[in-house]
Amino acid sequence: MTAFSYMLFGTALGICGLAWHDAGLRAVAFPAEDQDQIRACLFKYAPGAVETDAPPDEIARIAEDIVALLVGEKRDLTYADLDMTGLSAFDREVYGLTVKIEPGETTTYGDIARALGDIALSQRVGQSLGRNPFPIIVPCHRVLGAGGAMTGFSAPGGAEAKRRILKIEGALAAELFD
Repeated sequence: MTAFSYMLFGTALGICGLAWHDAGLRAVAFPAEDQDQIRACLFKYAPGAVETDAPPDEIARIAEDIVALLVGEKRDLTYADLDMTGLSAFDREVYGLTVKIEPGETTTYGDIARALGDIALSQRVGQSLGRNPFPIIVPCHRVLGAGGAMTGFSAPGGAEAKRRILKIEGALAAELFD
């Protein structure tokens, strides 16, 4: 296995990070202001990653598309080559369904559980998305609780960050003071 590399880049919502190696993208760090927090997130999935400012073309494209997505441009990130080594078969199934949710759209944990064959898997779906190493690309922010509840979002900023991104993407209407 080759060594991991990572990059940090600015977005309208804060600093994001990507970690990768020859087998593909290994981790995405959700926007935050604390660079140490971003690095810690990346290192969890890509231990010992080395920072670079010269990523391969595909990684640079992913970063550009994330930047554009976070200002409201519709971008399809399904082309990203995700390295899911070490992830459970269940997590892979959940991420495979979640990655298909387009910008401006949402679904529920229950809907994903039903697609997996059993509504009783809803909590397990939520736990899987809480472990998601590829937020934004595997858009866990587009998965809501029953009735549209903003539950279960463990990224920096919590449910308010989820709400903000969904507004940017057009899945939720802007409020009077946005």
